[in-house]
Amino acid sequence: MTNYSLVESDGPDEPPDGRTAALAAVEARLEHTNELLRRMLAEVAKTPSTHAIFVDAGYVYASAGLLVAGTEDRRNFDLDAEGLIDAFIDTARTIFADSRLLRVYWYDGARRRIHTSEQQAIAELPDVKVRLGNLNANNQQKGVDSLIRTDLESLARHRAISDAALVGGDEDLVSAVEAAQGYGARVHLWGIEAADHGNQADPLLWEVDSQRVFDLDFCRPYVTRKPVTLYENENAPLPSREDVAFVGARIAATWFAERGRDRLAELLPGHPYLPGPVDGELLTEAERLLKRSLRGHPPLRRALRDGFWQHLRMVCQN
Repeated sequence: MTNYSLVESDGPDEPPDGRTAALAAVEARLEHTNELLRRMLAEVAKTPSTHAIFVDAGYVYASAGLLVAGTEDRRNFDLDAEGLIDAFIDTARTIFADSRLLRVYWYDGARRRIHTSEQQAIAELPDVKVRLGNLNANNQQKGVDSLIRTDLESLARHRAISDAALVGGDEDLVSAVEAAQGYGARVHLWGIEAADHGNQADPLLWEVDSQRVFDLDFCRPYVTRKPVTLYENENAPLPSREDVAFVGARIAATWFAERGRDRLAELLPGHPYLPGPVDGELLTEAERLLKRSLRGHPPLRRALRDGFWQHLRMVCQN
């Protein structure tokens, strides 16, 4: 029969000294990690949320101009962009009461992406960043929607904003909204009251987190229609077709110098017709130079276009 000896013990087995030290080290590291997390959460709790305002200037000019001045043509009204931007900021401050403004992004088009004097003045405003797309021969913006998407997606991805107020209406902005929402940002669509029919695409309205529309009373202080030009010599004899054609060629020379061959290449396929915006610019500038209205005189307007085209086609041959 085997004899067993009993060993008296004061308690449960103690782990070796090396294991005790290892456990102590792990506990110390866990406590350090927990302390870092507590500090980080405390900082996050103290950090306010952030919002930014993204403005499609082409949409604002067209919608506010039509609503207040009855025209989408920028040449026929003045827009107090600084005052309107301040109003947008005040609105955001009310809606996002516990949030701070990152900045206002102002998206517009310009020939060769060169700032106009008006765009430069806007760019100099505090907390405003001007982003420029291009303008084609028809004065249509190109590349603006992609700029909005890039900024929206980048800011949302880097958690730089929690809310985005988007002033626009183009369906092409849907992808920008989806991209920002994919990173957790909320997108709020702001619009200008439509003068007759809707000016915001339904798919865009369906995609955003909230909607707000600025009415006539809100927009009226920032839009001023320009006075109709009155010419002193309206009773004078009409200019000859040759004189009008010469003025058309003179305007074409300026047009080409400002826009270059790329814009001319876009214009040529439409010969002998001119896109509406270009034709409007041509008529307005011709009347300014002639100090005489050409409205109601179709033969003279044809002579004006003929002179314009003749110069441009001569440029193509050189």
